Amino acid sequence: MLRSTYIVILLAALEGAAGVVLSAAAAHVEASPLLDTASRFLLIHAAAGLALAAVTATAGAFSRWLLGASFAMLAGAALFSGDLAVRAFAGTRLFPYAAPIGGSLLIASWAALAVFALVAAIRADR
Repeated sequence: MLRSTYIVILLAALEGAAGVVLSAAAAHVEASPLLDTASRFLLIHAAAGLALAAVTATAGAFSRWLLGASFAMLAGAALFSGDLAVRAFAGTRLFPYAAPIGGSLLIASWAALAVFALVAAIRADR
């Protein structure tokens, strides 16, 4: 397995842990819908990152494409959720446009996965 695949697993694990922390904070510290949303995004995309790492191990020529999508997805979830968490705790933004940039990265990474699946399906029929 490529070293970058292990880095995807590491980042996904850290995002999963952050998602649990934010979920607990939303329940016990700051009852904020922003924290609830941030925790859900982190947990969902952490699981997706782990799944992508597993698929990448068997993707062959497409492994770099999947790794790029994985990094974009994890970065997007971190930016989006980080901005929501900073808004909930500090009442300010992480930086201007952090949430829209993160959301755009998430959309692009899911679209990249759809392209991967389409191309792989076409090639599989040959």
